[in-house]
Amino acid sequence: MDALGIALQVVLVITSIFLILSILMHKGKGGGLSDMFGGGLSSSIGSSGVAERNLNRITIGTALVWATSIVMLGLLQKFGI
Repeated sequence: MDALGIALQVVLVITSIFLILSILMHKGKGGGLSDMFGGGLSSSIGSSGVAERNLNRITIGTALVWATSIVMLGLLQKFGI
């Protein structure tokens, strides 16, 4: 595999790990698994609105990079560029 494919795989692994961590850092909205594991106890201690918005932006940006790397890897595999 060429250097582009290896670089895309490295980007995919790094963004996958970062995406998992950033999703787990979100504040629970109630009624889900986050409340089961103690999310309901820390709801009053949660982050401010600005921090939550920034975390949302970081998560969306990471997800876009993650999806782009998957599409690029698929195109690379299909066309053998």
